[in-house]
Amino acid sequence: MKKILFITLSICTLFTACKIDEPDKDLKRIVFDPGDLKFISTSLNTKKETSSALYGNPEALASLSGENNQLKKGSVIKLVTWKYHDNPQYIGGTITGELLSIETVKSDNNGNVSYKMQNTSGTENVQPNKDGRIQYILSYRPVVRP
Repeated sequence: MKKILFITLSICTLFTACKIDEPDKDLKRIVFDPGDLKFISTSLNTKKETSSALYGNPEALASLSGENNQLKKGSVIKLVTWKYHDNPQYIGGTITGELLSIETVKSDNNGNVSYKMQNTSGTENVQPNKDGRIQYILSYRPVVRP
C-alpha cells in the first residue's frame, strides 16, 4: 500500500512540476506597419527597458545623412518605441513586447516642421517637449550597411 501511495504522489508531483509558465500571455502585441517608410536606425534604452526603431521616407534619410539637422521638404519620420522583455525561449535574449508610442515628425512643402505623438500604451498621458523631441529624433544617424 505504501508503494502505491508513494508512486501516486510521485506522479502527481511530476505533473505539477512540469507546468509551463507563460509570462507574456497577457501582453497585447501590436505590429507596426511602416507602409512606404524604410528602416533608418534603432536604439535601446536599458533603464526604461524600451527599444525604438526609426523609419522614414527617402527625403528623411537624406536629411539625417547630412551634417546639419535640417529636414528637407516633404520628409516624414516615425520613431516607434516598444517595451521589451526577456525572451522565454532563449536565455539572455530580449524580444519586443507592447507598442508604447509612435512619434511622427513631418516637414511640409513650405518647410514647416510638425510633431505628433501617438501614445498606444494608455499608461502615460504626458506631452513631451516638442522641440526637444524633434531635435532628439533628428539626432539619429542612419545605420550603415556594408
